[in-house]
Amino acid sequence: MIRNYLTIALRTLWKHRVFTAINMAGLAIGISASLVIYLLVQYDFSFDKFHKDGDRIYRIVSRFTSPDGQVHKNPGVPVPMADAVRNEVTGLQVVAPFHTWSAEKISVPDSRKAKPVVHKSPEGIIFADQHYFELLQYEWVAGSGKTALQQPNQVVLSTAGAALYFPGVKPEEVVGRELYFDDNIRCTITGIVKDLTGNTDFTFKTFISYSTLDKAGIMSGDPLSWNNTSGDSQLFIKLSPGVTAGKIETAIHTLFNKHQKPGKDDNTKTAHLLQPLQDLHFNTDYRNFDQRTAHKPTLYGLLAIAAFLLLLGIINFINLATAQSSQRAKEIGIRKTLGSLKTQLVLQFLSETFLLTLMATMLSVITTPLLLKAFSGFLPAGLHFNLVQQPGILLFLLALLIGVSILAGFYPALILSGYKPILVLKNQAYANTGKTRNAWLRKSLTVSQFVIAQVFIMATILVSKQIHYAINMDMGFRKDAIVYFSTNYRDTVRTNKKVLMNKLAAIPEVAMVSLSNNPPSGNSVWSTTMIYKDGNKPIESNVQLKYADTNYIKLFRLTLLAGQNIIQSDTASQLLINKTYAHVLGFRQPQDAVGKYIEWNNKKLPVVGVVADFHQRSLHEAIKPLAISNGTNIALTINMLLHPQNDAGTVWPAAIKKMEKAWKEFYPEMDFSASFYDEQIAQFYENEQRVSTLLIWATALTIFISCLGLLGLVMYTTSVRVKEIGVRKVLGASVTQLVALLSRDFMALVLLAFVIATPVAWLGMHQWLENFAYRTSVSAWVFVLSAAIMMIITLFTLGFQTVRAALANPVKSLRSE
Repeated sequence: MIRNYLTIALRTLWKHRVFTAINMAGLAIGISASLVIYLLVQYDFSFDKFHKDGDRIYRIVSRFTSPDGQVHKNPGVPVPMADAVRNEVTGLQVVAPFHTWSAEKISVPDSRKAKPVVHKSPEGIIFADQHYFELLQYEWVAGSGKTALQQPNQVVLSTAGAALYFPGVKPEEVVGRELYFDDNIRCTITGIVKDLTGNTDFTFKTFISYSTLDKAGIMSGDPLSWNNTSGDSQLFIKLSPGVTAGKIETAIHTLFNKHQKPGKDDNTKTAHLLQPLQDLHFNTDYRNFDQRTAHKPTLYGLLAIAAFLLLLGIINFINLATAQSSQRAKEIGIRKTLGSLKTQLVLQFLSETFLLTLMATMLSVITTPLLLKAFSGFLPAGLHFNLVQQPGILLFLLALLIGVSILAGFYPALILSGYKPILVLKNQAYANTGKTRNAWLRKSLTVSQFVIAQVFIMATILVSKQIHYAINMDMGFRKDAIVYFSTNYRDTVRTNKKVLMNKLAAIPEVAMVSLSNNPPSGNSVWSTTMIYKDGNKPIESNVQLKYADTNYIKLFRLTLLAGQNIIQSDTASQLLINKTYAHVLGFRQPQDAVGKYIEWNNKKLPVVGVVADFHQRSLHEAIKPLAISNGTNIALTINMLLHPQNDAGTVWPAAIKKMEKAWKEFYPEMDFSASFYDEQIAQFYENEQRVSTLLIWATALTIFISCLGLLGLVMYTTSVRVKEIGVRKVLGASVTQLVALLSRDFMALVLLAFVIATPVAWLGMHQWLENFAYRTSVSAWVFVLSAAIMMIITLFTLGFQTVRAALANPVKSLRSE
């Protein structure tokens, strides 16, 4: 029976091969997109799911709220909190502190060589103790988790780290060897663990004993202070069974208030929260060990796109299947006359749908590796496609195959199997209202397709408009032709920085040089608390801080609204503030703030000038109060304004080479890396650029699938109305009139879809723009342009087939009459 169903299905599909190709193409595109999106979503949601009792593992994070309402989040905690939590908080199974670190180099002594092998800029280094390996279950290849990190200057390597530093050496033979970190930390290898095999953000390869921190002098500030919080010092805990996160948060809050000693005029509110392990991969508010983070709204948006593309393919199938129903009416009547049951007919038509979906699925499996390669810039590096190693893919494809077959085939099967044989054989299959119902169904589904397509078009145009607005908006400073890099923060020779700047300033291609802690806008932000006393209640504010020299506002072309520029100084003696901070302090006019004093770090510094507001971060964030201090002693970033590029494009490359040569004179063992500032600004909107690219592809696929379905319907409509077209031509209708007649109904559907899509798109775009503190407007031309694009595409799709039908010889179509 099944063999008979499949045989008939193959014959039917081949007989109507044009419509089969259209249906298969639409379904294959939808299934391919769904498969790629499934791989991405499954990849991101699988991060750190394999840890034992992972639902009881949390990171303690810090949240600071300043008196003016600004909130700052930090993934770290005060260093002494770890011991205090372990000793004073009950209900915890594991307390595991660790400290992340970026070493400049790792030297591997080799008795066979005169000099050690040097690995520059190693990654994945942390200071940890045995509790870290109680929190996360690594498999030990050599050594023991209980003793390997008990003493200072011990280090454990992952198998990947061991293979990197000791290639070809067995893990057990690596134990006992030594590693030198930045020439001042000498450690003995005491253990080897296997790398975590699942998708994880814990990609550390080198684990130095936590007690080594006391001797290394790596941590800045007072490590025993409860007022010093660094994102490098992190604390993970594992709750005992039955203990709630809320209970532990309350206990930690009590503990912090007990040990913290508030400083003078310190009104900042500090809260410590428990961040679930599963939240690490998705939460951008807290750093994730500098690993890639996923964006849940984007993933949900991808799922929606996959559903829409699948829906479009299903709509195509339903439309064409119901449109072709009249051509199969006699077949159905004969089958029923010969004794076929309705159930058998439904199974027959479902088998056709299943076979078509199966072929589309097989085509999707073949094309998926090509799609992954094409979208490699958008997808994470760890994402791969392997049916053998990923059995979940087969289950997903099976579910997709069955689901699509039922959704696409069930309604047409019911329609086709419902014809009455007497009416069919008398050519009266449409004597009732069934034809009208089918027509309205096809129109409704076609409108749905065009609604989806137009929403995508509108969204693509608006996202591109916002990105163009953000990148080209005047951010309040110059960003073109500027190169910057940071000097070595471990350099103890204070004069090196100034001598290097003099050498850079002497390069002919360099117009100006400035020293600062960072450029005007960037991902790195320094903030502090400043107090202004005007005789009444002190105004305490959280202020973003920049250290800069005199050339800073000249090089970046910051606008001085009042007062004068800061003087050159190694220590902080003057402040420039932005207009926003002046308003926070209560000054209506910028000049009113000049000459006032602000308390900071137990010093009173004069405000010598007020600069116009500029954006310290991307347009996602509002402009914050800002102060620029002239204390450049701790500033490490050198900014260089280049002369304009020549026609040959040789000025800037020559300048970079000369900068590197000057750099190597002071730091011969360090790699030189300089960045163009405008490229850094563009990176603020990488996520939006990816969304834009994704929308372009989704829109193109949506339009393509919709046009496939439209083309199929037009082909069917013209074939059904071929005699009508012939009669009209004989009676004098022109080609233009016939094309307009055939296209009129479809164009009306496009206009109806536009009416429905416009409010839906406006609402969605308005909500998306809420993510930006500064945003473009939702202009009317966005919707007009979308409608025009859809109309042009529809006319182009209709044009070929309708013109062909209108030009056909009426004699051939009327010959049978």
